[in-house]
Amino acid sequence: MDLPDKAGLLAQVKSNRASWARSVRPAKIEPAGQGEQSVWDYPRPPVLVPTPEPIRIFSAGKVVAQSSAALELCETASAPAPYLPPNDVRTDWLTANGKISVCEWKGVAAYYDLVMPSGHRIVDAAWVYPDPFDDLDEGYAAIAGWFSFYPGKLECFVGKARATAQPGGLYGGWVTPRIKGPIKGGPGSQSW
Repeated sequence: MDLPDKAGLLAQVKSNRASWARSVRPAKIEPAGQGEQSVWDYPRPPVLVPTPEPIRIFSAGKVVAQSSAALELCETASAPAPYLPPNDVRTDWLTANGKISVCEWKGVAAYYDLVMPSGHRIVDAAWVYPDPFDDLDEGYAAIAGWFSFYPGKLECFVGKARATAQPGGLYGGWVTPRIKGPIKGGPGSQSW
């Protein structure tokens, strides 16, 4: 897969990064209690942290991925998105589909369809940053080639908690009971 020129793309997205300094916060933020996290305490640019519990991902009862070494990407207003090392993923079930997107912080993401042994295909089930931006101190190079999955398309778990999809369908954050919002993605959250 051919990716856009990294240096040229980085120069283009720097103005997008600066615009986040002017983002607004919603009027009502849910309080986070013991063992919970508010998405409004997450920084921007986002940070990578170890997941609090093992990650498991299933489709039709079959294990697609499981990891105790996953890293969560935590960004202001978004639910965490876990990234799993390729050795913990059934990469033989993933097929690059040619779709890409650009994150102003992490760079170019490439998308994958999950093709089950039965032949059932789940389009855009996962994504990966093959060559993340490395101009910041957040260490995004640590997730180069690691996979993240959409919890709205698969059965995704953090420990025993089943994750649901971040609102709106665009972002890949995993919403679990420990995450407090409101979380961006739904109507009226564009400026968060």
